[in-house]
Amino acid sequence: MISLKPPALKLAARRTAATDLRPWFGPIHPSQPSHVRTLRQVNPEPEDTETGANDFILSILHASPSVRDSKSYLSSFGPQSRNSHQKLKPTVNLPDIDPRPPLVTTNVPPPSIDAVKQQVAEILDPIQRHTALVKIQGPFTDVQLESICRGMVYLEKLGLVSVIVVERDDWKRGEDHERSDAIEEALRIVKALEGQGARARPVLQAVARLGPKPGDPIDVPTDSLVDPPEAHALPSDLGAIRSALRAGEIPVLVPFALDSFCRTVRIDANYVIAALARGMVEAAQLSSSTPMGPYEFDLTPLRLMIINREGGIPSYARSGLPHLLVNLESEFRHIQDTFQSQWFSSHPSALSNLRLAQACLTYMPKSSSAVVVSHRSPRSLIANLITNKPAQSSSIPHALLSGSKKVTPHTPTIIRYGLPIRVVRSIHELSKPKLTALLEQSFGRTLDVEAFYARLDASLDFVIIAGDYAGAAIVTNESDPTDPSSPPIAYLDKFSVLPEHQGDGTVDFLWVALHDESYGLGLASALNPNVGGRQGRGTGRDLVWRSRATNPVNKWYFERASGHVRVGGHWAMFWCDAEERIARKEASLREAWGIHGLSFVEEDEMGRAKRWGRIVEAIPSSWVRT
Repeated sequence: MISLKPPALKLAARRTAATDLRPWFGPIHPSQPSHVRTLRQVNPEPEDTETGANDFILSILHASPSVRDSKSYLSSFGPQSRNSHQKLKPTVNLPDIDPRPPLVTTNVPPPSIDAVKQQVAEILDPIQRHTALVKIQGPFTDVQLESICRGMVYLEKLGLVSVIVVERDDWKRGEDHERSDAIEEALRIVKALEGQGARARPVLQAVARLGPKPGDPIDVPTDSLVDPPEAHALPSDLGAIRSALRAGEIPVLVPFALDSFCRTVRIDANYVIAALARGMVEAAQLSSSTPMGPYEFDLTPLRLMIINREGGIPSYARSGLPHLLVNLESEFRHIQDTFQSQWFSSHPSALSNLRLAQACLTYMPKSSSAVVVSHRSPRSLIANLITNKPAQSSSIPHALLSGSKKVTPHTPTIIRYGLPIRVVRSIHELSKPKLTALLEQSFGRTLDVEAFYARLDASLDFVIIAGDYAGAAIVTNESDPTDPSSPPIAYLDKFSVLPEHQGDGTVDFLWVALHDESYGLGLASALNPNVGGRQGRGTGRDLVWRSRATNPVNKWYFERASGHVRVGGHWAMFWCDAEERIARKEASLREAWGIHGLSFVEEDEMGRAKRWGRIVEAIPSSWVRT
């Protein structure tokens, strides 16, 4: 027997922010044949009140780094080779903290306290040191600046040294004291950094030059996503930054540049930061052949951090709350086109910061990211450094982010260079060799090529492709074997991402596109302009898929599915309800709420899970039996 909640509760679970979405671990137990979300009160996240060393350690634990996150962090900040500068690991005294997350039921034993301490100790002992470009976009009070500078000091302890450029929203070009005001603000930030125990150096001379770099093309294509450069920095201009870094100091720069007459003028900080992003990457490439000593830095910036008062970039799909993760390759133009008029007042620098991220990430390593964050979220800077991911997954429906996962105006926006997303609807548009290689590498099994593509030829609905087959989601139309005349269901046949792209945002980019083309169709949140996609036009369909009951990925599926049920001997079947249909029923229930005798299962949902189960069980395996 399948027990579903009443329509009102089911809609509330899909559309309100009160659902408990703690991760689900382990296989589906036979004594629990089905599951649909239930409402449960979640305790709000406590305020950040700790200070000192414990605050630093708790900030790391608050990031909740996974094993993959920790390995990724240590691959950049840990020892790189035998020639790397080595040092003895210090003794790190960590508080006794229970590593088990609250309100989680799991068959997997939690990590021991010693294991958690060891993980944190490794993170606290960076060997390689890298740089981050940071824009402190005030004005900030002394208390706010103290909090920001404490975050900069924490990042330095983790091996990421900030190259700070100052900016204030209340500065106006052409004022009499604009240069002296900029210098005063830089000195104020230096004082705040030193008050937190750091060593800082004001860099008061110009490190950028107005105009494009010599040799750059004069004409920029009209369809280019990157603004033409307003300034540039040569490797020889970075001497003051190198000197500060070698001396163990955080450089704090004023937004000055040299004009064509070698006069120092104040310019927009974004122009200076974009020039530094390119100049520091080029300088690092020139010195890459020289082994780094203990006081040398890889100048290549790994992060761009924009700390402001307004928070992240507002999203039309989240009713003005911030984007969690932005894929520049496919969303840059669309975010600009859907930017609402009222946001020009509430978030006046959002689009300029988005363009800054686009300009910088064009030159920075593909693994780099940008974060746009309010001064109210200092811990998110550490979380972004260690995990390189948003605070919450962008592929979880907005209505299901509740409690400590709730999106607020101060939730940061993470920006990745990303990958283009396209949708194809014919098997003849696919590169079978590339798709086969993707599936086999992702699943670690051998594809039954002939049978698999013969089935796709007969039942393919669409395939979403990320980049050059870095990831793919395959959806087919599957009919009921006992009732061929009934409408087919939308079945997620394969969802796969290359191992090297797991953890870089591709999984979320792909699932968001899957939402837009299937169960999210018909809503404003499905308007993303995927090449070949429907741009939100159409009627959403329930999306169904299966997974082995012991598959560890089921935890990830559970967080995104409307429900799941055990089918057959080894399968867990998941589904996502068509959101446009749910929204319509929610509206009708508002009018009919006073009517008694509402059924626990709506008429059009009677027996659907049993029907889906028959279809899912009948789908043949795609793999060669071993």
